Amino acid sequence: MTRQVRQALRAQRIETPSWAYGNSGTRFKVFAQQGVPRSPWEKLEDSAQVHRFTGVAPSVALHIPWDRVDDYAALAGHAQALGVRVGAINSNVFQDDDFMLGSVTHPSATVRAKAVAHLLECVDIMDATGSDTLKLWFSDGLNYPGQDDLRARQDRLAEALRTVYDRLGERQRFLLEYKLFEPAFYATDVPDWGTAYAHCVELGAKAQVVVDTGHHAPGTNIEFIVAFLLRQGKLGGFDFNSRFYADDDLMVGAADPFQLFRIMSEVASGGGLDGGVAFMLDQCHNIEPKIPGQIRSVMNVQEATAKALLIDRDALRKAQVEGDVLGANAVVMDAYNTDVRPLLAELRQEMGLDPDPMAAYARSGYAEKIRAERVGGAQAGWGA
Repeated sequence: MTRQVRQALRAQRIETPSWAYGNSGTRFKVFAQQGVPRSPWEKLEDSAQVHRFTGVAPSVALHIPWDRVDDYAALAGHAQALGVRVGAINSNVFQDDDFMLGSVTHPSATVRAKAVAHLLECVDIMDATGSDTLKLWFSDGLNYPGQDDLRARQDRLAEALRTVYDRLGERQRFLLEYKLFEPAFYATDVPDWGTAYAHCVELGAKAQVVVDTGHHAPGTNIEFIVAFLLRQGKLGGFDFNSRFYADDDLMVGAADPFQLFRIMSEVASGGGLDGGVAFMLDQCHNIEPKIPGQIRSVMNVQEATAKALLIDRDALRKAQVEGDVLGANAVVMDAYNTDVRPLLAELRQEMGLDPDPMAAYARSGYAEKIRAERVGGAQAGWGA
């Protein structure tokens, strides 16, 4: 069993987001830190450090226009030279003033065309960088009853998604994200997994749902959503983060590590570790150091995955068939209560890595180096 767990953990890949390395914060304040990247090129350099010390984070997601450059092929080449690669391309149709009343669901055909043009630009960037995944999130929605026609907005959304879907290459896909609320407070056009799922089913195999672990109402059983989407072949990936109240984008596993374990248990039992599901971090580090925050987040996902893989599935099935409620729960809890840190430390040593990625990064001197070198100029930040 341990050999199988080691193999699965060695093969796991966790993507980090470019925006996690820049200055970020809340709607109230962005606290600037020393040494943060001043460009997408430097964001890639920082992401390479996370992969260097964890060994399982070889790709970095880009956000357009925050990571817009003149030569995307060159940017992809820079990533390759650093030992990483460009991952998912994230679109942004929520910051332009024209999108105040929506983007692809806006009442104006002119605004909708502008939004779709940006989404198609993102597919062009996928072509240039070798990315195979486009991530779509829409802030579109309504603040007041009667503000717009709910059904008409779904028609506009479907039309835009179809246009983007038809533009995708043979080996490309898009992941449709959902969010319960914010910034639309009366009705959000893609508010839940069911809405996202319905649109993806209508489109075809290259459209899948991405589950952001912070985008749910309190008490929502996210592992059920994961199990259902896996069963239907429509779970495309995760945006891992953690929240205490709403969409806080804190480090994954910070608020409820048991929930993360339960989610990874469903992923493991449903075949989601076989390569089709993308594990991506979606976090904006406000007060914690950027690179260590990403390293710790990767480690948190690894630990939850390791515990999920340690569940004795035969014993669990036996207890379930026999109706042994407490016995079944005990099997799950035994795995969760197992300290997997020694196992992961041994695995890292087998991979030629330091068993303690956090300590290894602290000793590397990279933090001191970037603080000294990245002085002056505009530091890249959230929304930059």
